[in-house]
Amino acid sequence: MLNWFWAFYEPIKLDTGNHHFDTTSFSVYGDYDHPGADLKITYGYSKDKRPDLKQFMVSMLCVDRNIPIIGKTQDGNSSDKTLNNELLSNISAHLAQYGFTPGASIYVADSAFVTAANLAEAERNNLRFLSRLPANFNECKNAISRAVSADEWQDIGELAESKSVKRPAAAYRSFDTTVTIEDTAYRAIVFHSSSNDKRRQKRVDRMLKSSHDKLKKIVKESIPQSFKCRPDAQRTCGILNQSAGKSLHKIKTEVVEAPKYDRGRPQKGKERQPKHIEYEVNVTIEEDPAKVEKLRLEAGCFVLITNVPAQDHEKAWTGEKLLRLYKEQDGIEKNFGFLKDPAIVNAIFLKKPERVEALGLILLLSLLLWRLVERDLKLYVKNTGNLLPGWDKRMTKSPTAFMMTTKFLNVLVITAGKQRQLAKPLNDIQLQYIKALGISPKCFSEP
Repeated sequence: MLNWFWAFYEPIKLDTGNHHFDTTSFSVYGDYDHPGADLKITYGYSKDKRPDLKQFMVSMLCVDRNIPIIGKTQDGNSSDKTLNNELLSNISAHLAQYGFTPGASIYVADSAFVTAANLAEAERNNLRFLSRLPANFNECKNAISRAVSADEWQDIGELAESKSVKRPAAAYRSFDTTVTIEDTAYRAIVFHSSSNDKRRQKRVDRMLKSSHDKLKKIVKESIPQSFKCRPDAQRTCGILNQSAGKSLHKIKTEVVEAPKYDRGRPQKGKERQPKHIEYEVNVTIEEDPAKVEKLRLEAGCFVLITNVPAQDHEKAWTGEKLLRLYKEQDGIEKNFGFLKDPAIVNAIFLKKPERVEALGLILLLSLLLWRLVERDLKLYVKNTGNLLPGWDKRMTKSPTAFMMTTKFLNVLVITAGKQRQLAKPLNDIQLQYIKALGISPKCFSEP
């Protein structure tokens, strides 16, 4: 397989304080039956939702939010948990080559990182980490339950920089606690989001329907048409209330008299007299507001796990800072979107795994250059305060590399022997981007 590549150069002052790791899958067409190849292109968990196709994986470690510094093509059936462990075993050696001391950075990864083996490996390498605690851990449920019960949230507010009319920005609040995994205590921060996960809320709705249907069935089986005496009806009411004790609903019962009359009409001028009195139970099933509110509140929570203390030397790592750091994981997700964009690479069909590996390296190097260009553009805007032309002739403070490339589509270079020159001078917009990158227009004629 292609070796890890390290794309850190001294002149480029990248922020290497935090590292973001993730993987993605690339579907391919063809059999790829090469048992002796280093790269195994085979079936695996498809992040493209194409389990019918063979695939290979690409793992990536980024710094400065989305600048790839380590990348590798992986077997198609590789597990994220295993790849995390493989990187953790080697990352200390990589960092040491560039003068980083143990514990000088934070390793950020998704929930696949959280396994007993990976946590132990991070401990052995004195590596600080930040990840999401999977919901299938009992400790995750316990931490959320403690946070909701304590009701001592720290308000964070909105984190989104850009506003959307269709999708309002989520407001967050946090609760700091601890969890224990394999006899080791870790810091856990429970976050609640105002824009609750729709999938989780739908799950709560299904639980409510199931609870209602179950109680409705119990009521139907427990209550006949009527009772001969009031004590029997009241006893049944007690049983029904007890049945609702562990459900998400409350049962309200009322015993009412149900007079029974003889057949036929009463004599004219006389009131109809009941033959005897029986008793009926009226039942109303209602949601338990306290239980449902707690359940919906828990559904809107997630937990981040870390070994970074709240106060690290002179730096405070609050829940807000850790959440902002974890949200920078979207930078690596955007990198995968770049690599999978049909405008960059269409359907992959190469004969040999070695060629697939070479393509993987080319893609990662291309991504590196793309992100470095984008980084320089944003630093220029930040440092100078000068906005750059964006879409629809509007000035923007968030220029992108793609935005820049669209401004140079009409550039034509004429060559005559060894001489090169522009067909026409660069326009004002193009010159602004050239200036932002710190290069001269002569780059077109004197490469």
